[in-house]
Amino acid sequence: MADWVALLRGINVNGITITMADLQGVFRELGHTHVRTVLASGNVLFTSGETDAAALKLRIERALSNAFGYQAWIVLVGVGTLDAVVRDFPFDAQRDGWHPYVVFGAEQSALDELIEAAGPLDPLTEEVRPGASVLYWQVRRSVGINSPFSKLSGRARYRSTTTTRNLRTLHKVLAAAPGA
Repeated sequence: MADWVALLRGINVNGITITMADLQGVFRELGHTHVRTVLASGNVLFTSGETDAAALKLRIERALSNAFGYQAWIVLVGVGTLDAVVRDFPFDAQRDGWHPYVVFGAEQSALDELIEAAGPLDPLTEEVRPGASVLYWQVRRSVGINSPFSKLSGRARYRSTTTTRNLRTLHKVLAAAPGA
């Protein structure tokens, strides 16, 4: 058995509304146990006998697409991996006036392309650093979604392979994990 976190992209925004009870139901129908959601932004913790991450990801995406009638995209991360990602956050997560984020990628090539395309950023506004299958990003609150990196990462070409979470959200996800 393995503990997983499915990070869904683009639910409860842009007309794709899914209740957390319905979302949990899809995961239970797939045979997963200890299913719980954290916040209403598509963070699903669950336990599965499936250990092949790629096959599991495809199965979940297919089930979500069928259940809710949209093109579902997820990033699937083991709970232990998520814990390491959070612990490795390279910036001051408590920095006053800044947001701490982690960009997850289902494909390393998309993360590599994203950081390359970002080029040099203004460190007075935002910073991005590569991590283990993630990008760490911090941005001034006053700039937020208007930052160059935010606009770049929001492009359609990255939607099917990346999703971004605030570090505070990830702490909440880990606090809800089995054995936490």
